[in-house]
Amino acid sequence: MTPEQERSTRKSALDPSGPELQTTHRWLPHWQKGGSVYFVTFRTLGVDLGVELRRMVLDACRFFDGRRYDLLAAVVMPDHVHLLLLPLEQEPGRWWSLASITHSIKSFTAKEINRRLHRHGAVWMQESFDRIVRDETELFEKWQYIENNPVKAGLCKSPSAWDALHRGKLPW
Repeated sequence: MTPEQERSTRKSALDPSGPELQTTHRWLPHWQKGGSVYFVTFRTLGVDLGVELRRMVLDACRFFDGRRYDLLAAVVMPDHVHLLLLPLEQEPGRWWSLASITHSIKSFTAKEINRRLHRHGAVWMQESFDRIVRDETELFEKWQYIENNPVKAGLCKSPSAWDALHRGKLPW
């Protein structure tokens, strides 16, 4: 990638100009802006994710990496998931929505978790928390937060020791 292409990619992913901001609101507000990087968190609903379930959830998060979104970082904890992602364009000017991305991950994994645990019912809280990453400083803060989350929770001694951590490539 040339330096000019890198500057262009960085501008489109973190610059507030460009496509119009769309907002929706249920219990939490959700802002969507094409070409933006997002920090997303969703929590389980009383389900503890053991090692195998965490790995399965991480695999599900990776499934559309490079096709619907670029997965920059992800961690699956025993009771929640953090993602740092950049939705990709479906067609010029139209990006995959966060709602469709999180629905796909949560729907598939809920069915699989229920199947593996021989149970029925909700696995994930209905809503997810999402935030548009506003600049490079915040991007690196969220990246480090995701990477260090299992260490700070006392679940491992180093990020590389955690069983459900993904480190992707930054968008530039």
